[in-house]
Amino acid sequence: MARVDPLGWLPWRRVRVRGLSMAPTLADADVVLVRRTKAVRPGDIALVCWPARPAQLSVKRVLRVAGDGAFVVGDNLVGSTDSRDLGPAQVFGVVRWRLWPRPGRLRRTVSL
Repeated sequence: MARVDPLGWLPWRRVRVRGLSMAPTLADADVVLVRRTKAVRPGDIALVCWPARPAQLSVKRVLRVAGDGAFVVGDNLVGSTDSRDLGPAQVFGVVRWRLWPRPGRLRRTVSL
C-alpha cells in the first residue's frame, strides 16, 4: 500500500534531517527544501520511504530508478539503513536546497 504523500498539495516542503546517514553531504539537524516530484535521476538526493517502514521518511541518494521504486543509499555507507537492507524505496521529492545551517543549492552527484 502506497503511503499518503507527506508533502501534501504543496510543491515545496521544509524537512529536518535526522541522523548521520547522509554525512558528509548533510548533517543531523540540517534543514533542507524538498521539491515534490516522482521524477528522479541517479545522483539526486531524495525524500523516500519503504513499504517495510511506511511511517519513516528518509533522505537518501538515488543510485538507480526501477519500475518498482528507486534504489537509494546514504552517503555514509557504514552508517545508513537503506535499499541495501530494505529494497526499493518510494520517492516523494528531491532535495534541492539546504536552508540551515549553511544555505546553498544541493546538486546531483554524477560520479556514483
